[in-house]
Amino acid sequence: MPLDTFIALVTFCIVSTVTPGPNNMMLLSSGATFGFRRTLPHIIGISLGCVFMVLLLGLGLASVIGRVPWLYTVLHVASTAYLLYLAWRIATSVGVGGASARTRPLSFLDAAAFQWVNPKAWAMTLGAATSFSRSDHLFGDISVIAMALVFCGLPCIMLWAGGGTVVRRLLTRPEMLRAFNIGMAALLVLSLLPGLLEVIGAA
Repeated sequence: MPLDTFIALVTFCIVSTVTPGPNNMMLLSSGATFGFRRTLPHIIGISLGCVFMVLLLGLGLASVIGRVPWLYTVLHVASTAYLLYLAWRIATSVGVGGASARTRPLSFLDAAAFQWVNPKAWAMTLGAATSFSRSDHLFGDISVIAMALVFCGLPCIMLWAGGGTVVRRLLTRPEMLRAFNIGMAALLVLSLLPGLLEVIGAA
């Protein structure tokens, strides 16, 4: 991969992963509710889940979606339903240091699987796979993109979980944490609006 393309890729990965979106809203809430250490499997699951998406999309899945466009609409419907469920989970998470047996942070597998119904993850990985790979160097370029997502994206999303732990120190009362998590759930729901409008417009 040429150096100028690599620099553009790194910039793309940093901007895409550090800006607000479903993953980062969930990490902020998880860091505040469960702490940084218990949120680590969630962080790693996001990172490796996106890498797996890039590998599959770069090696052919993107062309399948291009030939069957209704799959994109199915993705939006499924992702919206699941994200609404996750927003409910965030809103009903309980107090700092006192999470009940009913509540837990997302596991590694939960977070990795979630990327397949996360519209921002699809846009980011599909954009990276199609914009920064060359057909005659496909395997090498896709591998570089995957590594860039890990080394650039992992520190960026860790900042959000770390920010949650800072908030955690301020939310000493359960009702304050509940209000914070309801706010995070509302932001998560608001992040769905552009995708919903796109689906409605396409219909």
